[in-house]
Amino acid sequence: MSAADGAALKAAEIRSLFADLADHPVLILAVSGGPDSTALLVLAARWRKARKRGPKLVAITIDHGLRAEARREALAVKRLARSLGIEHRTLRWSGRKPSTGLQEAARLERYRLLAGAARAASARHVLTAHTLDDQAETVLIRLARGSGVSGLAAMARIAPVPGSTDIALVRPLLELRKAELLTMLRKARIAYADDPSNRDPRFTRARLRAVMPTLEREGLNVERLALLARRVRRTEAALEAVVDGAAAALAPEPWPDAGPITFPAAQFGRLPAEVTLRLLGRAIACAGNEGPVELAKLEALHAELAASSGSARFRRTLAGAVVTRFGDRLSVERAPARRKRVHPRR
Repeated sequence: MSAADGAALKAAEIRSLFADLADHPVLILAVSGGPDSTALLVLAARWRKARKRGPKLVAITIDHGLRAEARREALAVKRLARSLGIEHRTLRWSGRKPSTGLQEAARLERYRLLAGAARAASARHVLTAHTLDDQAETVLIRLARGSGVSGLAAMARIAPVPGSTDIALVRPLLELRKAELLTMLRKARIAYADDPSNRDPRFTRARLRAVMPTLEREGLNVERLALLARRVRRTEAALEAVVDGAAAALAPEPWPDAGPITFPAAQFGRLPAEVTLRLLGRAIACAGNEGPVELAKLEALHAELAASSGSARFRRTLAGAVVTRFGDRLSVERAPARRKRVHPRR
């Protein structure tokens, strides 16, 4: 769809955005009131209106309690949703807010509330309004942070809601430009909110958004960054398939939660480095109990393991798991609990 055609998006084109969701009884729409999520609300309503039955659409607005305008914006979303025949609810983030990492904390709380709303409505899918522009910005953010292949794959159309295993996050607008959505709303004379934090230079995404015109003049535009993400995601899928095969050959699953997970060291060492890195990361994630494995720390441990191939014994701890190689046996298991230090009485 071109920007000029934004107001005249054909029924077939709208249908294609939501086609894989047609058989689900209830869908949750995350609608903040900004232009992208307002466009999601409008397009989903048009799609639903063209259908004889289902799914039921429920719009959810999260008031983070961070801006005085948020309550007014939520009411505007409610009015628009009602005019479109869609149920609407506003959920609020109550409690104290962190002094640092506020945007990330707000993001996680938003997804927690959305997942809860989905469960309450017997829904298994939450739809968000991420666009092609958001995809490009995500690639740049992860590139700047030193992400590996998995990170540069950026956002998938369907993924688990962060912090949840039973609710799926769906991004129907991920192939559309923000400008296309703005054109549609303008021609349809539909108002939307303007969140000034989107231009606040304190936030990484806002700073990168400001330099995008410069990058575009050098040929690094939104479409090419999104194309990079698609190609990396294709590579990521191929790598994961290879790792699946290596795991099946060396240490067939299911793996015990705390280990031990055992690999024949010689065969493990003959595999390509990226495969052994990922295989080791999977085993540590399964056996450990200290959260996600940081890529840089995993790479450092992996390098030490490769460099020590001639030594008699190797033993390192990462993310609550201990990695041991002795003879022709490489094992990963839960690290022993740390002893609490007892302070003598004074």
